Amino acid sequence: MTATTERPAAPARRAWTWRRGRVLAAFAVLTALLLLAHPLVPNQVGNAGSLLETFLPWTGLLVVPLLAAALVRRSALALVSLLLPALVWGGFFGGRLFDKREHGGDLTVVSHNVNDENPDPAGTARALAAAGAQVIALEELKKSEIPKYEDALAAAYPHHSVQGTVGVWSTFPLRDTRPVAIMPWTRALRTTVDTPKGPVAVFVAHLPSVRVRLDAGFTAVGRDEAMNLLADAVAAESAPRTVLVGDFNGTADDRALAPITTRLQSAQDEAGDGFGFTWPAGLPLARIDQVFVSGVRTVAAWTLPATGSDHLPVAATVAF
Repeated sequence: MTATTERPAAPARRAWTWRRGRVLAAFAVLTALLLLAHPLVPNQVGNAGSLLETFLPWTGLLVVPLLAAALVRRSALALVSLLLPALVWGGFFGGRLFDKREHGGDLTVVSHNVNDENPDPAGTARALAAAGAQVIALEELKKSEIPKYEDALAAAYPHHSVQGTVGVWSTFPLRDTRPVAIMPWTRALRTTVDTPKGPVAVFVAHLPSVRVRLDAGFTAVGRDEAMNLLADAVAAESAPRTVLVGDFNGTADDRALAPITTRLQSAQDEAGDGFGFTWPAGLPLARIDQVFVSGVRTVAAWTLPATGSDHLPVAATVAF
């Protein structure tokens, strides 16, 4: 007689239920509310609102651990609740996931914070020139390195001007070039580019840096003051076509940029490819390098490959 052994019964699989996951559902609703009500997050303490808005697209990642927990707990309530932040995020940022670029256009502008510690200024200049833009704007120019940029760009860009730590190079003639006072030292300029289809006012700016500190939060007072001065200069511009480029040390979602974003359109939002994050170059988390326009239509906007800088270059083509 042969002995038989019975295999232990497999544990019953946990069924999906609407009763579990109330805490997860609450977090899902809070995530959606955070996205919807981010303008209400105050700036009085550590500029918390601006800090949140700087990285606002990344709030969507809060859904990932909540989704994992909902699947583990097999909570139908939590799973359905996660549709709320997903839909809100999609309403805010879904359009940025697509390539909205078109062909054609009348003027291409490249802007790049080249980093004053860039180990290869000439190589960076050549890489930017290879993009075929008619206008190249550079920020954070180191005085001793400016001749290297000038030599590398001289053949293709015969017209240029450097004001303080910012500069502009153009295939078309420049006129009425002058510094714009946004700080005690010159970090912004304004010029007129005379294109074959008419003039366009071009502003180049490098706003003060921001820091995140445990004792002070998001320190952005200097940037915000310079932003207001720059916005005043742009508002006073009489030219019908305006292009504003540079390193703003802030994203277009940040309320601090409202003096600009209420007057000009973000080229990346209008005709970009994806989010267009530019900083830090090795693993971009935020788009703090911008192209804003008024009186022209953006045809395409994109980022260029990394150079020797800690920022990625940005480019935009506009039609008059």
